Amino acid sequence: MPELDAAPTLDQVVATARGDLAWTLSAAARARMQASRDVVERALASGAVVYGVTTGFGKFARVRIEPAAVRELQRNLLLSHAIGVGEPFPAEVVRAMMLLRAASLARGYSGVRPLVVERLLALLAAGAHPVVPSQGSVGASGDLAPLAHMALPLIGEGEVELAGEVLPGAEALARLGLEPLVLEAKEGLALVNGTQAMSAVLVLLLHDARVLARTADVAAAMSVEALKASHRPFDAWVTRLRPHAGAEAVAANLRRLLEDSQIAASHADCDKVQDAYSLRAVPQVHGASRDALAYLERALLVEVASVTDNPLVVPETGEVISAGNFHGQPLALPADAVAVALAELADIAERRVEQMLNPALSGLPAFLAERGGLHSGLMISQYTAASLVSENKVLAHPASVDSIPTSANQEDHVSMGTTAARQARMIYENALWVLAIELASAAQALDFHRPLEPGRGVRAAYARIRAEVPHLDRDRYLKPELARLRELIRSGELLRVVEAAVGPLA
Repeated sequence: MPELDAAPTLDQVVATARGDLAWTLSAAARARMQASRDVVERALASGAVVYGVTTGFGKFARVRIEPAAVRELQRNLLLSHAIGVGEPFPAEVVRAMMLLRAASLARGYSGVRPLVVERLLALLAAGAHPVVPSQGSVGASGDLAPLAHMALPLIGEGEVELAGEVLPGAEALARLGLEPLVLEAKEGLALVNGTQAMSAVLVLLLHDARVLARTADVAAAMSVEALKASHRPFDAWVTRLRPHAGAEAVAANLRRLLEDSQIAASHADCDKVQDAYSLRAVPQVHGASRDALAYLERALLVEVASVTDNPLVVPETGEVISAGNFHGQPLALPADAVAVALAELADIAERRVEQMLNPALSGLPAFLAERGGLHSGLMISQYTAASLVSENKVLAHPASVDSIPTSANQEDHVSMGTTAARQARMIYENALWVLAIELASAAQALDFHRPLEPGRGVRAAYARIRAEVPHLDRDRYLKPELARLRELIRSGELLRVVEAAVGPLA
C-alpha cells in the first residue's frame, strides 16, 4: 500500500481510479498538515479575521463569524454548495477526485487535520464512492459543487455507492464502522476549494487519449495500404525538415507499421503523383493532436502536485494568504485544446473512410460491397461517422472562452474548466466509434487486395480485427461488430497486438 506524501504519478491516479490501489498517509505528510493546522488554531485564538475561517464565503467574506459558530459554518458550507445536477460522474472519476483532493490537502498548506485526509483515504480503500453529479461547476472558486458532493459523506450526508448499492451517507459510514466527522475551522472550505473534478476527468482522458492516438496511427496505416497510397510522405527527411515532435513520432510509427508491405511494392511504378491530404498529411495532422496531448500532460503534472486551496496556510511563515490557486484556467485551456485535437483525429479518419468507400477515389467496389445494389456494404457507416464528426464540431467549441460571473460578481471571471473536460471526454467517446468505422472499412478494403499482404503492423491489426469481424460478403447487422472494434480500441487490445508485432509505438 503506497504512502501519500509527494504527489501521486498520473499512472497511480489511473490505477487508483480503475483498480483497488489504496493509500495511507505518510508520517511526513501528517507532520506537515499538523504544522499548517497549528497556524489556523493560532489565528482562531488571536481573533484574527481570516477568510473562510472567521468569515463567510464569497460575497459574505465581510461577514464575521463568531468562534462558537465555526463548526456550523463548515458544515453549512458543504450542505449549501452540494447542488450539482445531471448524471453522476462514473465511479472511476470520483475515485480519482478523492485521491487528488487528498493529495492536495496532504501537501500541508490547507490547514486541515490529518484525520480529514485519512477519512477520505479510508472511504477510497473501502470502495465507498460518493455520488457526485457531473454538472454544476464553473471551475473557478474550485469545483465547488462536485467537491461538496464528494465531501458530504464525511459528515454523514449525501449519497454513497457501496458494493453496487446507493446508500445515504450516514448509512454507508455505519456499514463501514465509521463515525461522521465534525469539521473544524477551515476544513469544509479546504475540501471544496480545488480543481479535482476537472483534474480527475482529464487525467483519465489523457491516459485513454494516448491509446486512441496511437491506434489512430494504426488505422491510418491500414487505410494507406487499402488505398494503395504512397509511403514516401512518411520518410524521415520530411519531418526532419519540419521537426514538430508529434509529427516526427507519427511518421516513425507509420514507417514501422508499413514495413515489408507487398501492397506498396505492387504499385511502385504507378502514375499517381500525390495522394489526398487525409493520407499524405497523417504525420502533420495526427502529430498536432499529439502535441496538444503533451500540452495537457504538462499542465496535469503541475496540477496534481499543486495546492489549489484558498486561503493558503503557510506554516513556514505563519501567514494565511487569500489568492487564486483554485482557478481552473491552467487546465481549461489545454482541455479545450485536447477536445479540438481529438475532434481532428475523428475528422481526418472520416475522410479516409470516404476515400475507401467512394469508388471514384478508391478504385475499389462502391461502398466495399461484394454485389453493390443488392447489398449496400458499408455505405451507412460513413453517414454515422459524418454525424459524429459534425457533433464533435459543436462539442469542440472552447468552453474556456466563456465566463459568467457568480457570487454577486465577487467571482467575476470563471474558467468553465470542468465543462471543457467533460466536452473533451464526449468527443473522445465519439472518436472511438469513428476509428472503429475506419478499421472496419480498411479491413474490408484490404480483402480486395489479397493475396498481396500489407505491412507488418497492418497485418497484425488486420488479423486481430478479422478475429472479431469477418469479411462482409453480404449485408448483415453491423452495430455489434463495430461495438467490438470500438472496445478493441478503448481497451488497448488492438494496440497491444500491433506492438507485439512491431515493438512499442511512439
